[in-house]
Amino acid sequence: MSSLPGSPAFPGTPAFPASEQELEDLLATPSPALVADAARLEGDLVILGAGGKMGPSLARLARRALDAAGRTDLAVHAVSRWSDRAAAGALAADGVRPVAFDLLDGDPAGLPDAGNVVFMVGAKFGSAGDPAYAWAVNAALPDRVARRYRDARIAAFSTGNVYPLVDTAAGGCAETDPVGPVGEYAMSCLGRERVLGHHAAAHGTRVALLRLNYAVDLRYGVLADIAATVRAGEPVDVTTGHVNVVWQGYANEVALRALHHAAAEPFTVNLTGPETASVRRLAALFAAEFGTEGREGVTTGTESGTALLSDASRCHALFGYPPVPLRTLVGWQAQWLRRGLPLSGRPTKFHVRDGRF
Repeated sequence: MSSLPGSPAFPGTPAFPASEQELEDLLATPSPALVADAARLEGDLVILGAGGKMGPSLARLARRALDAAGRTDLAVHAVSRWSDRAAAGALAADGVRPVAFDLLDGDPAGLPDAGNVVFMVGAKFGSAGDPAYAWAVNAALPDRVARRYRDARIAAFSTGNVYPLVDTAAGGCAETDPVGPVGEYAMSCLGRERVLGHHAAAHGTRVALLRLNYAVDLRYGVLADIAATVRAGEPVDVTTGHVNVVWQGYANEVALRALHHAAAEPFTVNLTGPETASVRRLAALFAAEFGTEGREGVTTGTESGTALLSDASRCHALFGYPPVPLRTLVGWQAQWLRRGLPLSGRPTKFHVRDGRF
């Protein structure tokens, strides 16, 4: 738990994962609700883009949920190029079936048959320098996938970046609010949604769209970015002064449970935590964690008054609240850094305001 003075203890919150293995185990521990939903799945599960930051933990979570539900008859196929063979081998040892496949250039007919698909493929960082590649991955590839899995249920990760920057006092965009993507990355992600929506309308493909921002798993995420900056004695820029974050284990659970909500009229849900978190406040909390509160220069800049924010109340009504609250995540993130545990080295760039990633 957090070492912050007066930091609340939340009943039912899991213990701090004190190693990468404990973190992986925690991320792959299914809730009773997920196990119940896994019991009702029809057909195998294919996870496309399973080699990314969230993919391996989602694949393990799916396998454990199915096993706990007694559904050992269903396979979990984890599709990626798998340049990291050790990661593929670790998944295989956990009962997941790694599939080495180039989704951009391979023939989709070579992908495993499945009744359920989680689409995790995306191109974000570097998209400003190569927008054509971003559009190929984010908008063209979903067409190939939807044709291959026309009769399956598809839960596709999208992003809160499809919304415009909004007044931080407004509470964030709801799923029914107009989209307004800023920059080529965000526009290509909206392209993904539109392409999948076309297949839903034209062919009855059942689709769920998950507008995620921002997942936290201690090795990366907004909290890791802010905490590492504070600990290094560098100022945190608060121009983008507010942000949404969510525990990655919850995001993975929602992705799997959303398969049952996939429909020919696409089911769309904002996937994030319930708080609109102040970046300035987060920096102060980490300064307290690291014993540097009161130090000059913890933050720099002035809040702009707008930010990329989502209202995830629909998600919480359907799937419950994230099991790890924001204040606990702050304490966990500080402990992770104090123990010298690894970071991914891939910043979120949550502060970017012009859509150029």
